[in-house]
Amino acid sequence: MKKLLANKFFVVMLCIALMLVIVPSVLAIMGLSDYMRGIVVTVLSPLERAMTAATDAIDGFTDYFTEFDRLKAENEELKQKLAELEDKNYEIEEIERMNEWLYSYFDLAREHPEYDFAVANIVGREVGNYMTVFTLDVGTDSGVTKDMPVVTADGIVGYVNEAGTNWCKVLTVIESASAVGAYIQRTGEVGLLEGDYDMRLDGLCRLTYLATDSNVEVGDRVLSSGLGSIYPRDLVIGIVERVETDEYSRTVTAYVRPAADLEELSRVMVIKSYETVRD
Repeated sequence: MKKLLANKFFVVMLCIALMLVIVPSVLAIMGLSDYMRGIVVTVLSPLERAMTAATDAIDGFTDYFTEFDRLKAENEELKQKLAELEDKNYEIEEIERMNEWLYSYFDLAREHPEYDFAVANIVGREVGNYMTVFTLDVGTDSGVTKDMPVVTADGIVGYVNEAGTNWCKVLTVIESASAVGAYIQRTGEVGLLEGDYDMRLDGLCRLTYLATDSNVEVGDRVLSSGLGSIYPRDLVIGIVERVETDEYSRTVTAYVRPAADLEELSRVMVIKSYETVRD
């Protein structure tokens, strides 16, 4: 006990406890309990306000994180719904594109009932070529062989240069190895439409062997002649974009942009058989 009383801290706490017990009792006996209550309230009020503020802060802090978690979960849910809507929108757009392509295909098939078509998807474009060589997902098992024309409803794309069991490669009309017997629809002038190594980077080909007094003009439509060509007659090839006359050689060259958009193609048609006119 003596060691315990010797502890200064214990002595101080004991004195405070006695004062808290004795002083209120004495004041109550003297009729000063209200005075004591006022002192206690005055002393404890700042502490009470501090405790209330701390409690409110803790509650607010807790509410903030609760709300943050709720908003985060809601945001993730909205992202998922948006992704689903984007997928559905892409599917709808793809269906619309397919329907549009099918309409154009059926229009071409009705216009040329003598053609036997094989519908194909472009599954590859050779590296190093500027949209001039395509790989299709049809081949000999679908009746597709070398030198068959490849077209869209807009016009000629090119021809099959190589065929495997379930694939084939297509050289487009702007490829330098390509040549098409052609004529100008407005004037009937006949020439040879060839791919050009330099012009293919601009997506153009050239119409040569035109008469020196040719009346070809910018905007003229160029069609296949069916003469000395693998293509049937009267298929649209493209539109004349530029005309050049060489005064020395007395030659006229028309530069033609294909009607088929070679850069945006995804589906084409291979003409497996047709009636043609040859030399």
